Amino acid sequence: MVKYKIYLFRHGQTMFNRDSKFTGFMDAKLTKTGKDDAKIIAIRLKDVKFSVAFHTSLSRSKETLKEVLKYHPECQILVEDDRIIERNYGSLNGKTHLYAVEKYSPEQYDSWHRGFKDRPPKGESFADVEKRVKDFISYLKEFVKKEKVNVAISAHGNSIRLFRKIMENKSEREACEWFIPYDNYFEYEI
Repeated sequence: MVKYKIYLFRHGQTMFNRDSKFTGFMDAKLTKTGKDDAKIIAIRLKDVKFSVAFHTSLSRSKETLKEVLKYHPECQILVEDDRIIERNYGSLNGKTHLYAVEKYSPEQYDSWHRGFKDRPPKGESFADVEKRVKDFISYLKEFVKKEKVNVAISAHGNSIRLFRKIMENKSEREACEWFIPYDNYFEYEI
């Protein structure tokens, strides 16, 4: 049976990441370091082949993918899918982590930032993100098998966290503890 590959990577560092702000659905731009991160991912992936690439509606996902695609003229299909978009931090989007600690408490911040089921005000929990990522993975598996293609996915730290949890069959605790790198990728077979 033929196996197809999924190459999953996080966008490069953004200004919000650099400044310890909750980014969420806000459209933060890549820093110079973030642009370099994207180039590193591109170099790491230059010798693999994929014909379809997924990204979200946010520019950091598109800009990182654009760098990767410089090495992949074989990729002719780009698909925008916000089921793999970043976690929505609601009222905390655009606010610093320090703001959340000072306004609420260190314990509340920890609960929202790395708790699996806790939602920040008007935001999503990891459990909420897992539902949409799970739906995306179901779609992706069928798509890959039907089209017989390898795919690249330019996503976000928290959607990748849940993608990995599902694909690697890991625990909630493990998923909450991971740091998702800006300059590397994860590979899966279907």
